[in-house]
Formats: sequence, C-alpha cells, structure tokens
Amino acid sequence: MKFCASHQSGETLEASFHTLSISGSSSPTPPAASQDAKTQHHATTQEAPQEMGIILMAMRKLREALVSSHRVDAFAQRVYTFQIRAAILCKHLETYHPALQYLLYKIHPRTPLSRPELQEFAIYLIFDIACRQGEFVEAFRLRRGFKVKDRKVDAVLKALVHDDWVLFWRTRRAVDGYQRCLMGWAEDGVRLHALKCLGRSYMMADKAYVEESAERSWEELVERDKVGWVLREDGVVVVRKPKGT
Repeated sequence: MKFCASHQSGETLEASFHTLSISGSSSPTPPAASQDAKTQHHATTQEAPQEMGIILMAMRKLREALVSSHRVDAFAQRVYTFQIRAAILCKHLETYHPALQYLLYKIHPRTPLSRPELQEFAIYLIFDIACRQGEFVEAFRLRRGFKVKDRKVDAVLKALVHDDWVLFWRTRRAVDGYQRCLMGWAEDGVRLHALKCLGRSYMMADKAYVEESAERSWEELVERDKVGWVLREDGVVVVRKPKGT
C-alpha cells in the first residue's frame, strides 16, 4: 500500500507496475545525466524485483484474509479490482486469474459491479481464456453469458479463430494497456504463424512488410526469433532462393 500511495495518479502507478519485474533481472537503461542520477537509478533497478515480490505477497495475504473471513462486500470488491488490474500489468497469472474468477463468480453476485466494471473484468477473463488458453468456444460462451458487446473483443476473437495476424496486430494497437498485456499471451503464436505464412508464400518481401506482419523489427526477428532469411542492401528480404541458384 505504501508503494501505491507514493504515486500521485493512476497513470504513474501503471507505469511503475510496467517497470517492475517478477524476475531477478532488469533491462539495461541509457546512461543518466549525472553520477547522482546513475546511483539513484541503479538502486531503483536493484530494488524493483524485491518490491515486486513484496507487493505480490502482500496481495496474496490480503486475498486469503478476505476469503477466510467470507467477505464479499464493497471493500473486498475494491481490493480485488485493484489487484486484478495490477497483476495483469505485471503478467502475474497466479494473481489475476483466480482473483478474476472470485470477483466475477463470488463477489459480483452478492455485491454487484457496475455495468462498465462488469464489462471490463469480463473482457479480461475472455481475453485470458482466448489468448492464453486458446479456448475459443469457452471465450465465446463467456462473451454471451456476460453480454459483452465490444467491437475490439469481437475483433480479437475473430483474429485468433481465423489466424488473421493483420487484424490481431491492428486491434492490439487499439486496445488499452490491460487488454494489451492479456493479448501478449497470444503474440508468439500469432507471430510464428505469420512468419510461417510468409515463408511458404513469398520468395522475397520488403523489409517493412515483414516487420509489419510480425510486429517486430528486423533485428529482433533475427536475434529473438532466429529468422534465417537474408536482408539485402536494397531493403528486400530474401525468404527463399529460386531453385537452381
């Protein structure tokens, strides 16, 4: 709670959760302008994983206390909505998934969420089921059960069902940060499918088109996805060489 209270707005809190990592590693950062800034930043990056662990542990203990005391009142509702949002930004499945289930199926029937909030958290559950688990039938059932009417949800489900990576990337750029984090579970599969389609369909393609299809820079495709294609000096990617050459 001290960590959350130290931020003046929801935007700064969201940004801080994005920077926290549940692993012990931290990404490199550009040099600071002064030695004091370097020292302060180094201390911050070292403390971030420890802070994340403390926050997640405190969240779990609070949820366990609420469950053991059978509280489903407005306070419990607020606790769960906050924790779900925070855990989604951290991509901490062990926190947000059971919390979503408890909020929608235990707390909501006794202390109803407002219609916008019900839609919000139902969408989170739908995205988790579809993007992480790949259970499209269940995702459509949930959409109908919670009466979710949202074009972006429809677009994401359509993109996943039809392996439409163009629609998937376009929708990903249009959704909010929470939904984008949940869509991240499906990104690797969508990207792999797109690269396979390019490999089977093209002998050569523009670098920009390859990057747009995979939603990743050429350098990242080479380093992270181990793409064995060749980039020519004119910006054309050689996917396959013609037979006999």
